[in-house]
Amino acid sequence: MNADSEKLRITADDIRRTTFNAINHAGGGHYGGSLSISEILACLYFGVMNVDPENPDDPDRDRFVLSKGHAGPALYTTLALRGYFPVEDLKQIDKPLSNFPKHVDRLKLKGIEVSTGPLGQGFSISCGMAIGLQKFGRPGRIYALLGDGELNSGQVWETVMTAAKYRLGNLVAIVDRNGCQIDGETDDVMPLEPLAPKFAAFGWGVQEIDGHDVAAILEALRQAQSITAEPQVIIARTVKGRGVSFMEGRYEWHSGQVSEEQARQASAELGAV
Repeated sequence: MNADSEKLRITADDIRRTTFNAINHAGGGHYGGSLSISEILACLYFGVMNVDPENPDDPDRDRFVLSKGHAGPALYTTLALRGYFPVEDLKQIDKPLSNFPKHVDRLKLKGIEVSTGPLGQGFSISCGMAIGLQKFGRPGRIYALLGDGELNSGQVWETVMTAAKYRLGNLVAIVDRNGCQIDGETDDVMPLEPLAPKFAAFGWGVQEIDGHDVAAILEALRQAQSITAEPQVIIARTVKGRGVSFMEGRYEWHSGQVSEEQARQASAELGAV
């Protein structure tokens, strides 16, 4: 692993540990799908995206859309570590009248591009944003992160068709393919495979990677950046609840609360500092 990848791996560990603590401080929440995306967020915000916490409204910035809005704590943590606001503010997650609702709200915080929660809508909005940037000749790219359970939504596939029609080479979708959703394993609830050929059939460029391998994520994102003729999707194979042994791969931890004993175990496994 090169120096850049090692630095991003450490950053991803920080995101995962801080996210767990933030959700626990809030009294519980969406642990599983927040912990599965730490490496993806680290590579985007600390390795690839053109963003500036000092100028969050730069019209030429890249834009990130958390279509799986229930993973808001992971995005809040990433933004805090990137310098958008103090890490201490994460203690406000899910508190009454705070700027940190469990599902992200663009009216509450700079750095949140789209309010999300209803699955599929964030991806549709990201498509419209990409069309807008294309229309006005802006250089920014749109990165949309979806859950694999979210792909059950018909709205997602309407967006896939629209992006292909308009040849949105400035749109990159990332699928958090952790195999679980709120009601069970995705292959039981609504089978998705063969997923990569489906995107390809609609006219998308497709890559499949290990979503916890920062070197692979970086390479995939950079390859996606180099292609401007068609939208790109990165199918990232991840583990729900990554880093916490009793949560890993278990759909039951889509959302929940931990006991004091479980919190101590998780903190030890995540490398409490």
